[in-house]
Amino acid sequence: MTAKRLMGAKHLMTAKHLALYTFGVFRKPSADPVNQGFHDRNDRNLAAVEASDGFIARSGYAGDPGPVSWGEHAYPRFFVDRRDGHSPSTLSLWEDLCSPMAFAYGGIHAEALEHGREWFLEPAWPPYVLWWLEASEVLDWAQGVLRHENLHDHGASPFAFDIKTPFDEVGNPARIDREVIKQKMQVNSLHQAKLW
Repeated sequence: MTAKRLMGAKHLMTAKHLALYTFGVFRKPSADPVNQGFHDRNDRNLAAVEASDGFIARSGYAGDPGPVSWGEHAYPRFFVDRRDGHSPSTLSLWEDLCSPMAFAYGGIHAEALEHGREWFLEPAWPPYVLWWLEASEVLDWAQGVLRHENLHDHGASPFAFDIKTPFDEVGNPARIDREVIKQKMQVNSLHQAKLW
């Protein structure tokens, strides 16, 4: 798969993109009724992320409708098999540091975060990892797992970091502009209002 097919031609002009891998472990098997609230929000969350300001693309999951999977799906060593082979995880690309934060802490995703303890184990690992990659680079699940485990094992660095200790595109410590996040949240709210 070429980078052009993966990300769309309009984004190839940017030198680097921000990759985001998220990972969680359900308290109970995926199909348990306690997780129904998570499943009920899933399609709306995916639609909201795709409508978010600064979003570029996301991996789908093999066998599911929607975007193609970026390589073979993989989990970090923290995966707990509930005999269903499933654990919620995402892999996506963004234009900047503020955009995934604006999505995560606004709208339907923020509402879902309020219920996270009902569905997920309290993690002894990072719930997500961020890193920069060349716009021409093809991202896959294995990279997400590698970066996630590296953040857990070694702490934040330009190789793998979180929003508490962010780095810019050239590896320097960065500062998150909260005003930009608020502006993006407002834009996202308008986009999401058109979805449902």
